Amino acid sequence: MTTPIIAVFAGGTSAEREVSLGSGRASAIALARSFPTRLFEVNAESIPAGVDPARHVVFSTLHGTFGEDGGMQRLLDAAGIHYAGCDAASSALTMDKTRTKEAAAARGVRVVPGVTFLAASKPTADAVVAKLGETLVVKPNNEGSSVGLALVASHAELAAKLAAITAGGWLIERRVVGREFSVGVLRGKAMGVVEIRPKSGVYDFTSKYTKGMTEYFAPAPLDAAATAEVQRAAEAAFAACGCRDYARVDFMLSAQGEFFLLEINTLPGMKETSLLPMSARCVGLDFSALVRELVTPALNRFEAVAAARRP
Repeated sequence: MTTPIIAVFAGGTSAEREVSLGSGRASAIALARSFPTRLFEVNAESIPAGVDPARHVVFSTLHGTFGEDGGMQRLLDAAGIHYAGCDAASSALTMDKTRTKEAAAARGVRVVPGVTFLAASKPTADAVVAKLGETLVVKPNNEGSSVGLALVASHAELAAKLAAITAGGWLIERRVVGREFSVGVLRGKAMGVVEIRPKSGVYDFTSKYTKGMTEYFAPAPLDAAATAEVQRAAEAAFAACGCRDYARVDFMLSAQGEFFLLEINTLPGMKETSLLPMSARCVGLDFSALVRELVTPALNRFEAVAAARRP
């Protein structure tokens, strides 16, 4: 058997392009320690030239729209190209925060009350406040990396934010004030729990990507019962959304001691300092070992199909 080449996809067309380029470079360097590897920069909503289903297995680090929402996955499926991570259907589902919450809630995972709407049919501030109160989070329904996230604390702030929304799908949720956690899930099993403590008090785009703005604790300082509870919730959300291979699941812990699902990231940040690698280090997987584990199921799928075709 000829070992396939790992084709690392990075870049893309979303607001998270620069983050993806960093993830792709780090992943390609680590994967090259174990496999023949080539880094492809994606600049359009298409499969890069030179990717061959008979020779390549894709490891995508494309974050956000097209890369993470099932767009690239559908193209890879149509071309018969094997790839690591969630399939097109679960990628599309998890990119939609509202559908993710509905699927997870059906499996008993606690979710935050919210209102979903399109810019063309915005609710009034009065209607939202009557349902959810005034302390709220407003964010796009289909973006990652906290792109567009805003906190509002009054009727007037909400009205101003609603007035500024002109396009896209949006989600307003009751704000859960408490501690934030992230759990990596590998082949359906939760890894370590990481606590995220942004110095600004909110884990927005600036806090995520500005050095020194956030502290991380891995493993999180939780007791054994709370750790097990959030790990079970992460596994349940992963299964509820039909996820495959790996993902990262994020939660808030309220002051009342209840975990609430925030979102599932199917192609999370993949630098050595990113949350999924932090979670993996808690269970003894360094960055190189982690990327080997992430790509192995796709290599197995590639080999199973190749073996079936042999005479």
